[in-house]
Amino acid sequence: MPASQPRSRARDRSNVLNRAEFLSLNQPLKGNQESRSSGRKQSSQAGAAGAQNGNPKERRQSQQLPEEDCMQLNPSFKGIAFNSLLAIDICMSKRLGVCANQASSWGSARSMINLLGITGHGIPWIAGTLICLVKSSTLAGQEVLMNLLLALLLDIVIVAGLQKLAKRKGPYDINPGLLDYLTMDTYAFPAGHASRAAMLSKFFLNHLVLAIPLRILLVLWALCVGFSRVMIGRHHITDVLSGFVFGYLQFRLVELIWMSSNTCQMLISIW
Repeated sequence: MPASQPRSRARDRSNVLNRAEFLSLNQPLKGNQESRSSGRKQSSQAGAAGAQNGNPKERRQSQQLPEEDCMQLNPSFKGIAFNSLLAIDICMSKRLGVCANQASSWGSARSMINLLGITGHGIPWIAGTLICLVKSSTLAGQEVLMNLLLALLLDIVIVAGLQKLAKRKGPYDINPGLLDYLTMDTYAFPAGHASRAAMLSKFFLNHLVLAIPLRILLVLWALCVGFSRVMIGRHHITDVLSGFVFGYLQFRLVELIWMSSNTCQMLISIW
């Protein structure tokens, strides 16, 4: 036993972790522990006194804050999936905005893409429909043109209302043009050009006798008009896709409320 004690003491001396500078790292000092404990007690007492002196509304808010924090720190699976898809949509839309400004990779083609987008504006289509309606002399032609005018007006009203509700901005900070303000197409969701192009292409395919090459070109025109808005940075990809869906639904709505030839003649006589 006497021999084992000097050996253990020698081991303790040779152990580097037993030195004072290393002991401070492994074991906090008693003074620090006492100061921390006293500080916690004081803060808890001050918090309790403030809670007692505060209003009932403040107490309720303080009790609800941890629950709100837990909800933000632990989002649901639907929230995670929605935010992930939204981030992917924004990233892909920014990458496809190759004509967003003159400094972009396809900035030189911006004027041509804008010209393609003008073919999907509502004002030129409404003006062209009115001119054709004035020059038309057949009852069947006037019936089709009057329902086409109704479809164009419904498209402007529905898209403007949805955009006012959503108030989603585009991937790039681009100011709308004059024609956009006239048709109230100032926000991104849904894309008015895409909905109008989809509605017009479906309307013409259903009510006009066209050759197969013309039918294919009409569908390609609608697709190019929709995605040209992504290229110039005005809309996201989901805005254009939703615009195609709303355009088809608007066509179905016009088919349900289709005005007969007598109704069209009555409206033309009043006008």
